[in-house]
Amino acid sequence: MSDDPRSTPSTAPSARAIRSFVVRAGRMGPGQARALAELGPRFVLPNEGTPLDFAALFGRQAPVVLEVGFGMGDATAQIAQAQPGTDFLGIEVHVPGVGALLRQIGERGLGNLRIVQDDAVAVLEQRVAPASLAGVHVFFPDPWHKKRHHKRRLIQPAFVHLLASRIAPGGYLHCASDWQPYAEQMLAVLSAEPALRNTAEGYAPRPAHRPLTKFENRGLKLGHGVWDLLFTRAGPGA
Repeated sequence: MSDDPRSTPSTAPSARAIRSFVVRAGRMGPGQARALAELGPRFVLPNEGTPLDFAALFGRQAPVVLEVGFGMGDATAQIAQAQPGTDFLGIEVHVPGVGALLRQIGERGLGNLRIVQDDAVAVLEQRVAPASLAGVHVFFPDPWHKKRHHKRRLIQPAFVHLLASRIAPGGYLHCASDWQPYAEQMLAVLSAEPALRNTAEGYAPRPAHRPLTKFENRGLKLGHGVWDLLFTRAGPGA
C-alpha cells in the first residue's frame, strides 16, 4: 500500500521461490531517518528466518492482518489506528517507506503494527504459519505495464496459492489496483485459486477498511478507475 504504488513488490516464478520485490532507489528524509534509528529496533523485526509467534510479538492474542508492500505507509497507519483490536504486520523493502511508516507509528502511538523489511515470499514461507492470518492486503502492486514485464507482476498463481495457505478459513485476501489490465489479471488468478471464494460478482466495492490514499485521490480526480478484489478463504471441504 502506498501513496506511490510503484514502489510495491513484484514477482516472477523461479526454481526455488518467487522473488517478491524490486528494490527502488529513494532518498531518506531526516524525519524518516530519525524514526528508523529510534523506533526501528522496537518495531522492525530482525530478518532471522525463524517462525513468528504473533502472541509474543504483540503481547496479546488478536487477529493478525499482513500487508505486502505498504509503500510509504500512510494508509497502513490509518488502518491500524482505526482497528486497535487487530494486529498488523507490514512487509516492505523500500527503506524510505519503512522510515515513513515508523514515523507514523510514533506520531499516532500505534502499538498494533510491526514491520518486516524482507522478501515477502521468504517471510510467508519461513515465518508465517499456515492458516494463521485473519487477512492479507495487497494494495496497488506495481502493474509492470509492458507486456514483456508481466511475468514480474506480484499476483501470480504460485504467490496467490502461498497467500491462501497462510490465511485462516473465513479470513480474507483484499487486493486493489488502479491499472485495469492488471486488475483483470488479478481477478482471473484469484478466481482460479481453489481455496478462495469471491465475495462479489467480479470486482468488489471498496471496503470501509481501505482508506483512499493521496495517490488514489489524485487519480480519481483525473478520472482514473480503481478496482478492489475481496476474496475469502474457504473452510475445509468447501
